[in-house]
Amino acid sequence: MRYTLRQLEVFLATARHGKLSRAADSLAMSQSAASSALRDLESQFDVQLFERVGKRLKINELGQHLQPQAEALLERAGELEDSLAQGGAPGHLRVGATLTIGNYLAVGLLAQFRETFPRSAVSLHVANTRSIAEQLAHFELDVGMIEGELSHPDLDITPWRADELVVFAPPGHPYAQLAALTDTQLRNTPWVVREPGSGTRQAFDRAMAGILPELDISLELQHTEAIKRAVEAGLGLGCLSRICLSDAFRRGSLVPVAVPERDFRRQLSIVLHRQKYRSAGLEAWLELCRQSVAA
Repeated sequence: MRYTLRQLEVFLATARHGKLSRAADSLAMSQSAASSALRDLESQFDVQLFERVGKRLKINELGQHLQPQAEALLERAGELEDSLAQGGAPGHLRVGATLTIGNYLAVGLLAQFRETFPRSAVSLHVANTRSIAEQLAHFELDVGMIEGELSHPDLDITPWRADELVVFAPPGHPYAQLAALTDTQLRNTPWVVREPGSGTRQAFDRAMAGILPELDISLELQHTEAIKRAVEAGLGLGCLSRICLSDAFRRGSLVPVAVPERDFRRQLSIVLHRQKYRSAGLEAWLELCRQSVAA
């Protein structure tokens, strides 16, 4: 074999970071050793995998073509190593989830996964839909669980489970006692909502089509708990997934407000890179997700 796994690791790390120094740091190597590994890989096959742009290395078309194959090969090598070390248990799994899923659904799935595979390592990265998609596209995550709508040429998006947003208010709010809100009332109140780029904000904007430019978006916050506290404090109406509001509704600290004229339904999805190697751990995770809906 004319290449080594270490050379492939350097190639992929350089593709992710764009600089040999950062690639070397991520692999706990010296920069000279990383540079030598990449140079040897290219010279052995008389190819160039990067364009040198100043001090940065930008992966070229050939490098982009080879990147998924190198990722899959290293993933299989890592899976073999984990199986040898752990007696066949699935190895490390990197899960990305958007905020509502990460805080209210993924943790339970993680617990079930660890119960079945106690010797396996699972990491959970929580971010908005845009960030999760970017990391999946660069093979920095193995699987994504998102709330937002997404279209990406390198990613497969599979519907997972249904969800809906709910408009809510503190119990003392003037709208809290109304049977339903009209568009005029929606326009005449401040709103506390998620930031642009989040799946919840996408669903909110879509539901408010036609009147969105006229809404008073008073606050844009990145965390659901912060939005709930702001609404409890009387800073405006909120709109979040029913999944993260059930406890507050049960306690009575917040109350749902009916908006029958607007459609707040949405779909939660599982996202994978089209060329992602499906390890045993990844397949086990996907099956667990499917079972969670059927249960």
